[in-house]
Amino acid sequence: MGGRALILVENLSVPLDRRVWQESTALRQAGWEVHVICPQGTKQDTEAEAVIDGVHIHRYPLRAATGGPVGFVQEYASALWHTFRLARRLTRRFGRFDVVHGCNPPDLFFLVALAMRRRGTRFVFDQHDLVPELYLSRFGRGRDLLYRAVLLAERLTYRAAHVVIATNESYRRIALTRGGKRPEEVFVVRSAPAVERFHQVPPDESARRGKPHLLCYLGVMGPQDGVDYALRSLARLRDEHGRTDWHAVFVGGGDTFDAMVALSRELGLGDRVEFTGRIPDEDLLRYLSTADVCLSPDPLNPLNDVSTMNKIMEYMAMSRPIVSFELREARVSAGEAALYAPADDESEFAKLIARLMDDPDERRRMGEIGRARVAGPLSWEHSKTALLAAYEAAVGSR
Repeated sequence: MGGRALILVENLSVPLDRRVWQESTALRQAGWEVHVICPQGTKQDTEAEAVIDGVHIHRYPLRAATGGPVGFVQEYASALWHTFRLARRLTRRFGRFDVVHGCNPPDLFFLVALAMRRRGTRFVFDQHDLVPELYLSRFGRGRDLLYRAVLLAERLTYRAAHVVIATNESYRRIALTRGGKRPEEVFVVRSAPAVERFHQVPPDESARRGKPHLLCYLGVMGPQDGVDYALRSLARLRDEHGRTDWHAVFVGGGDTFDAMVALSRELGLGDRVEFTGRIPDEDLLRYLSTADVCLSPDPLNPLNDVSTMNKIMEYMAMSRPIVSFELREARVSAGEAALYAPADDESEFAKLIARLMDDPDERRRMGEIGRARVAGPLSWEHSKTALLAAYEAAVGSR
């Protein structure tokens, strides 16, 4: 099987977007000619065009949203215009694409696919996020007019898609029910860490800043990601358990980065919590190889409960034990590689951190379970097989 595929993504640049990059290289290895349209990065992926490992990448300038929903409307409108522009140019240059592969958010790339459909192009909808649930969880505005608009966009995207790729079984159920898709049209392609990227390196004792234990958070820092829950839990670890034998490092960036730095100071954690921003892989591996406990503080909300958290998969790839809140898909992913506090219970979250700090044998056992899961049933090899089956179904339906 092979053909020409056009992958559309707005959320991150490529290859920084690890899921999209894994999909792109898997398709390339299977004989597909792969083109990706995505935004330019700020510090990496800055070139307008690049060919990496045989994948053609076409990038456009994009200013990230600031403020509330209106900012995202402006961002998505700009991204859609650039995507249309580049898709037209690539069609003139390379000819017809067999598949347009749209990765959300936003749920607007079906418009590009419809414009190309009359030439026989098939549309694969890769649902990275449930945008209606994302809207409810991020903005807290309820089911207002904008919520109904994003729900309509999702419905039209499902209707236009010949095949839907879901990241887990919860998303698949929504595609079958709310999306009205047939079972044979929906494929689960789980996000999985690249095990060659996540590997142990010698621990760096200096990362502990003189403390016996290092705690680590890795991921995006947005309103729905729970970094504030993690910080308040660490304050409770200090105040309720009398524990001062730890240093914590928060790796990543996002909309609430500055607010989280300020919150850590308000909580009196300024000397115990380190915010690194985005860092090179070698530094990331150094922190994760040194960490005793990793934190997944995503609170319970309509999106988090049914979403697979990349941070959990990456912690497991590094053989790290995890403390998480009780979320449906967090438990599906981590199993016994994590301890689970009742949803949004910061005191219990702190208690479980303390429990793991005091039990090196349990930390080791949980780390081994996690590594075995991502190397086995949750590995990218299984997901790659499902991805290629989805493409075969899409092209075969023509």
